[in-house]
Order: sequence, then C-alpha cells, then structure tokens
Amino acid sequence: MHLTGTAALRIAIALGIGLLIGAERERRKGVGASRSPAGIRTFAIVSMLGAVSLQLGGEVLLAVITLAVAALAAIGYLRSRDKDPGLTSEAALLLTLLLGGLTVREPALASGLAVTVAILLAARARIHRFVRSVLTEGELHDALILAAAVLVILPLMPDRYLGPFGAINPRMLWKIVVLMISISAGGYIAVRLLGPRFGLPLSGLLSGFVSSTATIAAMGSRARQQPGLARPAVSAAVLSTVATILELAAVLLVTSRAVLSSLMLPLLVSGTAAVVYGVLFTLRSLRDKTSEAPQAGSAFSLKTALGFAAIMATVLLLSAALNSWMGSRGVLISSAVAGFADAHSVAVSAASLVAAGKMQAHDALLPCLAGLTTNTVTKAVFAMVTGGRRFALQVIPGLLLVIAGVWIPALPLFSH
Repeated sequence: MHLTGTAALRIAIALGIGLLIGAERERRKGVGASRSPAGIRTFAIVSMLGAVSLQLGGEVLLAVITLAVAALAAIGYLRSRDKDPGLTSEAALLLTLLLGGLTVREPALASGLAVTVAILLAARARIHRFVRSVLTEGELHDALILAAAVLVILPLMPDRYLGPFGAINPRMLWKIVVLMISISAGGYIAVRLLGPRFGLPLSGLLSGFVSSTATIAAMGSRARQQPGLARPAVSAAVLSTVATILELAAVLLVTSRAVLSSLMLPLLVSGTAAVVYGVLFTLRSLRDKTSEAPQAGSAFSLKTALGFAAIMATVLLLSAALNSWMGSRGVLISSAVAGFADAHSVAVSAASLVAAGKMQAHDALLPCLAGLTTNTVTKAVFAMVTGGRRFALQVIPGLLLVIAGVWIPALPLFSH
C-alpha cells in the first residue's frame, strides 16, 4: 500500500493523541513491581496501531486489534486489581486505540476528543472532590432532570403546530422550558462558584432569570424585615429586570428572529437603563457587609418552568382565538391582560404567530411591548406591597426607566 502525505499526517495525529493521553497516564503509573502496565509508550503505540489497522484492513482489522488490546488490558487489570481496582487506565487505553482509528476519517474530531479525555484524566482529584464534597444530592437530582429534559424529552416532542387554531408547537414549548431551567441553573452555579462577595445584587440578577416579579417581592420582604439591607435589596430588584430583558430576547431568538430583529434596539436601550440604575445601587450596596452566604439548594424550579409553559400555552390559544375572531386587535387585548402574569409568554405567543405565518413581524411589536408594560405594573405593585413605600419609591424609578427605554426607541417603528 502506498502511504500518501494525508495518511502519514493522520498517523502522526494518532501518535500525538497517544502521547497526550499517555503522558497523563505515565504520571500516575507508579514505579516498581506495582506500577501500571500501560504508560506513555504503550498509549502512543496503541493509538498508532488503531490508525494503521484501519488504514490497512478497514473496520474488520480494527475490530480484531481492539479485541486483542482488550484482552491484554483485561490481563493487566487482573494482575493489578488488588492494588488498583479502578478501570480508568484500561478504558482509556481502549479509547485511545479507537481514537487512533478515528484519525483516519475524522482527525479533528479525534483530536478534540483526545483533549477532552486528557482533561478528564488530569482533573481526577478535582472531579472526585466536586462530586463527593461540593455537589449535593439535590443538585445531582437537578442535573439529571435537566439532562432528561434536553436529551430524552426534547427529541420526542413533535415539531409542528397542533390543537385549536394550530396555535401550539410542543417542541417550541419544551424548548422554552429547557431554556428557562438552563438559565436558572446557570445562575445558580455562578452563585455557588463566586460566593457571597456581591451579595444580594448578584443573587437578584441571577434569580431574576427564574422570575423577576418573584425576585422583587422577595427583596421587598427582605428590605422590610432588615432595613440595613435596603440598598442591596433595591439593587437586586432592579437588576432582576435585566434578566427579564435578556430572557425576552432569548425566547424571541428561539421563536421568531424577525420579531427579535425589530425589537433589538428597544431591548438594548431598556436593558442598558436597568443596568445603569442597578449598578448605581450596587456600588453603594457593596460597601454594606452582608453576613448571609448563598446556600446549596435547588438549581431551578421545574414547577415554575412547567407553570410558565402552561401559561404560555394558554396565552397562545387565547391569542390565536382572538386573532382569528378579532384580528390583530384581539392579540393586543390578550397580550396586555396576560402581561400582568408574565411578559415572556406574551412575547412567545406573538412571535409564534409570526413563525406560523399568521401575523406579520411588525404587528407583533405592540403586543410584546404591551405585555412588558403591564408586567412592569405588576412588579411595581409587588414592590409596594412587600417592601413598603420607601422600597417602592427606590425601585419604581428604575422600572419606569426600563419601560421608557423600550418604548421611546420603538415609537418610530409604528410610524412605518
């Protein structure tokens, strides 16, 4: 067989893969009679063996070589299992062989996987400590739920519009659920990693991804119970609206990029206004020392995400029905009413109608803004009820800036 330049390069990549993984295994190999049977030379040779066997004899020869290496790895394990019962080195050896074979057809993928394997092997102590000491049982449970939502349920959801008026797309609804719990989980992880340094402002921003309204209510209660935390509580309340804007942009990205494109500038200005107002209070609140640290708990609320999906489905049906009966005027009425409960479901319902070809992107702007406005009214009411007059008088100006920031840039859009 003639060895081309491409084949030689891919065998060289296989050698690099073996050296990379083997270097990590060599450091843990040990010395003397009790050392592991496979080190850097073995891994390098096995990786090249995988590439050469596939190059010469195809899948059949690679399968035979894999069985032979598996048998040798099993013999090595039987000899050393009393001192090291783990199978990591043996599994890594077989994977290195297969990665060597993969370089013949997908060298970039093989190289990327090799780097991932090397990182996993090198981070053994950190991974073990994280799983055993840092990760709680509840967090593991949440991770499994998130994995099931993404890898099991999402692929099974039908990707077509169903139900009365053809208003419900199950896959789109579940994508929004996954998006909500993913953002919430990301915020939870950030709090756990960064610690309490930024106190309530950071917690408010991150918990706003779950529910800005609930965050404002919670911060109002805390400000009333602990007046010394009023400044960071106000900062947290206003910064939670930044999460509202970001989530609104995210759900529009999933459902209708045309609507997102039209609202990009208003959302950007509104979010900037919320950030500026929140940062002013954050800078003042950072001088206040809070003794409360973030505690381990639930990474996200599946009940909240499912409730959001239920509200969204109801709004979709209502909006589609009113749109069918009354035209765009019905959508505006339903959006304004639904916005008191949730601004995201309003945006998704309008954007879904655009995605289904039942509404123009321009006609969806007013319902989205109406829902965001009425939702802000709800936040202001909760600020007053839970936090009292002093708290509300500090939060409401920030909310008004957010609404002004979204309406003023949007007004020219309605003149076209």
